[in-house]
Amino acid sequence: MPPPPLSRRAALTGLGAALLTGCGPRVLPAGPPLPGAADGTGSATPATPSPSPRPDVTVPAAEGPVTVPGGAVRVITLDTAELDSAMTLGITPVGAAKAPLDTALPAYWPASRLAAVTPVGDIGAPPDTAALTALRPQLILTNLARDTDHTAALREVAPTVTTRTTGATWKEDFHLHATALDRHGQAAAVVAAYGRHLDQARNALSSSGAAGQRISLVRFVEGSPAVRLYARQNFPGSVLADLGLPRPDPQNTDRFDTAATPDQLAAADGDLLLYAGYGDPDRNGLNTTLASPAWQALNAVRTHRAFPVDDQLWFQGIGYTGAHFLIAELLYLLGAS
Repeated sequence: MPPPPLSRRAALTGLGAALLTGCGPRVLPAGPPLPGAADGTGSATPATPSPSPRPDVTVPAAEGPVTVPGGAVRVITLDTAELDSAMTLGITPVGAAKAPLDTALPAYWPASRLAAVTPVGDIGAPPDTAALTALRPQLILTNLARDTDHTAALREVAPTVTTRTTGATWKEDFHLHATALDRHGQAAAVVAAYGRHLDQARNALSSSGAAGQRISLVRFVEGSPAVRLYARQNFPGSVLADLGLPRPDPQNTDRFDTAATPDQLAAADGDLLLYAGYGDPDRNGLNTTLASPAWQALNAVRTHRAFPVDDQLWFQGIGYTGAHFLIAELLYLLGAS
């Protein structure tokens, strides 16, 4: 029988305990030491402006250098990677955009922090500049994959820092976000914590005999005519690569994803199959596919090694805090925690 789902509360408890006590190979690894969150729960106190102004910062953004106020704390994030970067660095944005088919921002963040964030529309949608201006932002963070047509309007509201894309480039993008937020020291601590977490997780995988398990990533997306098999060039694929976990052959490619029609579902098989749905499960194909003979014939399904995961975390939680949760859930599902 499959293990019960790992609750986010249980993961947070384990992450906090590990931060305080350290952990060995078979203990849930430590999460990131978020600024302002000594308990490791991610409940960082929103940053407040420094008593005296800090020098302006010039950021090498995708569209050219951008000058932003030093130590900006009134920040608007227009995609999930930008949200993860700001929150991980201890800054709760004054406004944030959500995924169009979701009802709220990613729930791997504590509700107490999300309650302080004003919704500013959907990711990739034309910005409501009046609503953005009303939040008095010092800085807007986004990327050209979502807002290439909107940057001129956004710059009229506040200095706007863009990365070229999002997803697989999350580590590089985090450094750019940290530069814009003037938080290099905190960023260095976050990166170091991730390195320690990876070392601990690899030891746990090796000790449990799970290091050779082939991990399949499957996503059902409303509006997409086929099932998406995530390959290596995306956020969760990069975390699996960091852990040294192998992928099924059809997904072991240097691309974002491949499409699988109902008669090609064999490519979704793996020693562990993780799947999620974005949008309505009756419209994104999830319910139909899970009831199909082809899905039921997969070895991972027959051996109870196929598990639903949170789409907002696994496929939208692009950043260091999201990565820590992915690692914790992987270890749990692989019996290595």
